[in-house]
This record gives sequence, structure tokens and C-alpha cells, in this order.
Amino acid sequence: MDRLTMTDELEAIDDATITKRKIDHTLARFSAAHDELEAEEAKKRERRERLAARPAALLEQTRTALQRVVTTTDSAPSEAAGEQAPQTRLQEKKKRKTRQTAKAGRIAAAVVAALVFLSIGSAWGAQTWFDAKFNTVASLDEDSADIQDAAGQTGDENFLMVGSDTRDGAAAEDGVGDADGTPGARSDTVMIAHVPADRQRVVMVSFPRDLEINRPACKRWDPATSSYSEESAPAQKIAKLNTAYAVGGPQCVTKVIQQITGMKMNHFVGIDFNGFKSMVDAVQGVTVYNEKPVDDTTLGMIIPQAGEVRISGDQALNYVRARHVKGDPTSDYGRIKRQQAFLGALLKTVMSKDVILDTGKLSGFIDAFAKATFGENLGINQMMTLAKSMRGMGSDKVKFLTVPTTEEANKRGNEVLVQSRAKAVFDALINNTPLEEKAPAPPAGEKAPAPTSSAKSGGTKKSSSSG
Repeated sequence: MDRLTMTDELEAIDDATITKRKIDHTLARFSAAHDELEAEEAKKRERRERLAARPAALLEQTRTALQRVVTTTDSAPSEAAGEQAPQTRLQEKKKRKTRQTAKAGRIAAAVVAALVFLSIGSAWGAQTWFDAKFNTVASLDEDSADIQDAAGQTGDENFLMVGSDTRDGAAAEDGVGDADGTPGARSDTVMIAHVPADRQRVVMVSFPRDLEINRPACKRWDPATSSYSEESAPAQKIAKLNTAYAVGGPQCVTKVIQQITGMKMNHFVGIDFNGFKSMVDAVQGVTVYNEKPVDDTTLGMIIPQAGEVRISGDQALNYVRARHVKGDPTSDYGRIKRQQAFLGALLKTVMSKDVILDTGKLSGFIDAFAKATFGENLGINQMMTLAKSMRGMGSDKVKFLTVPTTEEANKRGNEVLVQSRAKAVFDALINNTPLEEKAPAPPAGEKAPAPTSSAKSGGTKKSSSSG
């Protein structure tokens, strides 16, 4: 035996032997580790094969079960019929009925399983499809120092909705101009949809486009690319609300609204007015109520009759845009009232059985909505969570109001906020306390009663249903 290749533990130990033994032990350890790794890898391969075979086996079992359901006949094999013939017609009828019931049960189970599978697949596909279409734009500032009692607002859902009246894509027959004549973007509609954590009410608060604000410094916004530049627009102590969006886009509007309200905006929804047309047409019109015809000196006759009228997409676009309607006491407040009425009517239509149960209408509306909207923290998951939490809420729990102003334009042509009344409104929303209603005007010759203290100051609380 070659002593250069093998060693003996009993031989005399010298340096060469020690080296050989170290080599032998190292090789032995490597061999053992290799065997362990190979055994572990074999187990992993077996597990993978088993897992891979499971869906195929399940599919085959389902296919076989469905085949049995389809091909099973009510007649038993002839041998069994000869061995176990029913004694009476009644017994035969009972057995036949039992077989039919079992067959119906198997069919029902198969149908339910198929529907569940299709539902899950469709829901996942719709979510992926919608989220891919929705244009996400940086809009929120949830860590702003302007937010009051941020911890106390946990669970509240506040949607800041801005109607962007760009002329991009507007047709000549719309009568609203084009992007060359009226460049840029304006926030002609600014509205908050507030849903408290207990989901017991919804409050929609509108802000006049000409509300006088102290505009902060904001990054400049390019509506053509939906992006911000590194250049900052300087603060302006006296400005109109709609300039915030024109200068600084969604982020600037969010800053201004959080300064005014102290509320935490956790969703931003920008809607291009041109998109209203396709949304309304997708659900085949929306029914609105007007006390009189809507005739605008710029856009012409929009709705020629009073009462309930079903309007098309073109009419809806002019309905929410109109600012010079004959008989309106002010251009802003008349339009706010119509926008609130339209939004309520659109939501009512979309949530009706005529749309929810009509796949064509629903998918058409979702497609139009996705194309016409942009913002942040708005997707299928958020909308479905909100819809489920609001399920069963009556229309009496939805309240529309306008932020309190003097209702008279100042010498600069701006609406001026009534700070004390506005603070009371937003405190009530933040603290989820009843909203104060305007007291009726006292009869002539009588003094108005002194205002009572609010619920937060220790006064008597109203029922939560009042707001």
C-alpha cells in the first residue's frame, strides 16, 4: 500500500503525518458537508415537485368532479338495479329525488366555486387596471405643522377635491375657449369631503374660488407635465384661492386648505372638468333639480326647464362651469350650489342599481373617472374601504355647506372669510361634534338671542344626527 496516499493512526507521528491527517480530516468534513447539502437539496426538490403538482392535481380533481356532475345520470347500474330493486314506487320516487338533490348540490357548489374564483380574479384585475390608469401626483403634506390635533384625527378620511378647469382638449363647440387663449390651469372648484372615523356622517365643504387667502411660498407647478420645478413661487399675503393651484398645483392648494381648516388632508382628487362629460355619458345622464331654467349670458341656455331634468355630458360640463347665470345673486355662490347638486346627483346615480349591476355602465364610468382624475392616495383599495365603511348611511347623514364668508366681495373683488364661524365649523369636524346651524332671523322689533356656548365649551350637545 502506498504510504504517500494513506496514513495510519498508529504510525509514528511526525510533521508529514500530521499534515496528511489534517488533509484527511478536512476532506472528510467537506465530504460530510457535501452529503448533507445534497440531502437537503433533494428534500427541497421533492417539496417543490409536491407543491407544483398540487395545483395540477386540484385542477384535475375539479375537472373530474365537474365531469361527474355533468355526465352522472339518474339511472343506476343495471347490476345494482337487479340486486336492490325498490320495493315500492314511493321509495323509488324518494331515491330519485335524493339523487336529484345531491346532483343539484354538486352543481351549485361548482358554480359558487367558479364565481368566487372569477370574482377574485376580476377584482384583482380591476384594481391593477385602475391603479395603472390613475395619474399619481405628489399632493399631500400629512406632517404639516398646520394640522391641529393630528392624533385626534386618526381614522378620519378627508378628501380634498379640486376641479381643474384647463382648456386642454376642449372642443370649439364647448364655448369655453382653448389652451392657447386661456393657458394654464385654474382650480374653479375646491371642496373637502369629510368622513369621520365613526362613519356616521359625510360633510362636504365648498370654498369660493375668489376666497381671499394668504398664499404661502410654493414650488411652481407645470400642468402640462403634472410636475413641479425646483423654482419656488414667493408667498403672497393677499391672493385669490384659485391662484394657489395656478401657481403651485395640488401641493400649494393642500397647504392653503390645511392652514385654513387645521384638518389633515389624506386624499387629493383632481378632476378635469372636461372629464365630466365622459363620466356622465358613461352612466347615460344624471338627474338634477332646479327651481328655474339655467340660462348663462356666456354659455347660453343650459337647462331650459325647471324641476327634475336628466342632463347629458355636454350639459353637465356647462352646468358646473357656468358663472354668469341670470338671476344668480353672486357668480361664485350660484355655481357652488350647482356643483354640489351635480356631485350629489352623480354619486347617487353611480351608486344606483342601474349602474352597479350594469357591467357596461360601471366599467365605462370607472374608465372615464380614471382618465379624468389625478392626485395622491386614491385607488381601488381606498375607495372600497371607504364605500364599505359608509354602507347603509342614509342621505340625511350627508351635508353640503360653504365655508362661512361675509358673502359680499371686498374692494379687491375677493370673498372674505368670517374667521370665528369658520373656526367653529372646522373644530366641529375635527372633534366630530354637531355642526352649528344658522339661527332663524328674529321677528321685526325683537332682539336676537345671545349665542349659546358650543358643545366643546361645555354647552349642551345636539344629537349627532343634526350635522
